[in-house]
Amino acid sequence: MINQHARLTPLADSLPSTVPFVGPETQERARGRAFVARLGANENGFGPSPRAIQAMVAAACGVWMYGDPESFDLRAALADHHRISADNIMVGEGIDGLLGYLVRLLVGPGDVVVTSQGAYPTFNYHVTGFGGRIEAVPYQGDHEDPVALIDKATEVGAKLVYIANPDNPMGTWHDADTVQRMIGAVPDGCLLVLDEAYIDFAPEGTAPPFDTDDPRVIRMRTFSKAYGMAGARVGYAIGASALITAFHKIRNHFGMCRISQAGALAALADQDYLTQTVANVRAARERIDQIARHNGLSTLPSATNFVAVDCGRDGGFARAVVDALIDQDIFVRMPFAEPQNRCIRVSAGPREELDAFASALPVALAKALASHSQSG
Repeated sequence: MINQHARLTPLADSLPSTVPFVGPETQERARGRAFVARLGANENGFGPSPRAIQAMVAAACGVWMYGDPESFDLRAALADHHRISADNIMVGEGIDGLLGYLVRLLVGPGDVVVTSQGAYPTFNYHVTGFGGRIEAVPYQGDHEDPVALIDKATEVGAKLVYIANPDNPMGTWHDADTVQRMIGAVPDGCLLVLDEAYIDFAPEGTAPPFDTDDPRVIRMRTFSKAYGMAGARVGYAIGASALITAFHKIRNHFGMCRISQAGALAALADQDYLTQTVANVRAARERIDQIARHNGLSTLPSATNFVAVDCGRDGGFARAVVDALIDQDIFVRMPFAEPQNRCIRVSAGPREELDAFASALPVALAKALASHSQSG
């Protein structure tokens, strides 16, 4: 029972005590041992640029100081990289943190937000945390459905409509023309939240050109995926200057650690390493596909640093596969909504971890088949 002096708001008191994801560390503590393959959180197991590591080590000597509250150098470098103005960029504590700020800015109790059923749950977590109401539309053929999302946003008078391109958890993607048509169809009074966390892994022609004068869209990007810095918590939003400026009203001005800022700045400067990482991820995706097919399974085409492996049955069977892999110290996750939950999601990792996955998968499938047949 909460101490009577800590008087939660009615909204906070009504929320479930849940989190979007149970971290691998939490599972390791519960299990009493570490995972041998960390393939469930879409982290980049190939790691950051050595230049980024060196920059972070050097910056650690000055960690007694707060980070620059404007992230001036990083915003300037991003502006140069994308050939846009720094006034159109907001740096924050990962995309998750920026989504929280955005929802706080735009969503009040009862406001409607549209997303896909089974899409990134942290966005939903922020929406419900500020009293918003979520309207969800189903995927279409394992892709988020841009037309259905816009139709629903128009129908319900949504404040926000969210899409990830490429998508998490399925790894599928839409081309730039499709995304641009979606931007053009955003109804009045609505903002499209375009989550591009995995865009660095996507084929050419996936992202439309930046139009920072367009008030209908805000685009989210990150150093967590292709740049291999998930633990540093560095993300950035790109949007119209008036909306970007509004973040200053509510953001944590000292939320960005100076070590993280230095690392991101160095990582951005090392595009050769990024190219190498993208190639490593591509090879790892091919290996996951080979492992799946060797075990009679199929995979979905992916433009991310993970692969959705289709287990060919229902969500109960896929859950049994996940549990059996975890029993063998292989950390993976799965989508949570039907019919996408027939899949398991495996991150593109180093060879040693994929070797461990390859050894564990046939055992996991055998256990899942046995338990499934018994329950049937």
